[in-house]
Amino acid sequence: MANQYTAAVRQDGDWWIGWIEELPGVNSQGVTRDELMENLESALNEALEMNRDDARAAAGVEEVSITG
Repeated sequence: MANQYTAAVRQDGDWWIGWIEELPGVNSQGVTRDELMENLESALNEALEMNRDDARAAAGVEEVSITG
């Protein structure tokens, strides 16, 4: 099940800018609204992966996938 996040978006002159409300620092821009949304999704995924890596490192654990 995927988590849902809230993107705040607005047009600023010729650019679209936006950020993810639940994760400070996850923001982006684009020439079009569609480009902004793609960029925000990419930034969100990168931030989540970095946060997961940091949490694993801090706990001294690694995740291993197994199939049963």
